[in-house]
Amino acid sequence: MSITNAQARQLKSLAHHLKPVVLMGNNGLTDAVLAATDEALELHELIKIKMAGSERDERKQLMQDICKATNAEPVSVIGATAIIYRANKDQPVIKLKAKPA
Repeated sequence: MSITNAQARQLKSLAHHLKPVVLMGNNGLTDAVLAATDEALELHELIKIKMAGSERDERKQLMQDICKATNAEPVSVIGATAIIYRANKDQPVIKLKAKPA
């Protein structure tokens, strides 16, 4: 599932008030970070991840790697904070805007 620009804007506005729930340290993308991210996505659907000590291109790549490993959708990277989304399999809480036909 790929999100549209309108859906990304909707998710960014919903994430604005959220605090990061996953903190990635200088060790980078570890199994513990992936496990914490997967658990947080199950609970919240939309999360922020704080990435320490990375360059801009590295942060974008880390977000892509996390999304690939957790079957999530990348929403945005602002500074050292990534926003990702994965709908709950059983009962999604966030209702995304419909995609144009």
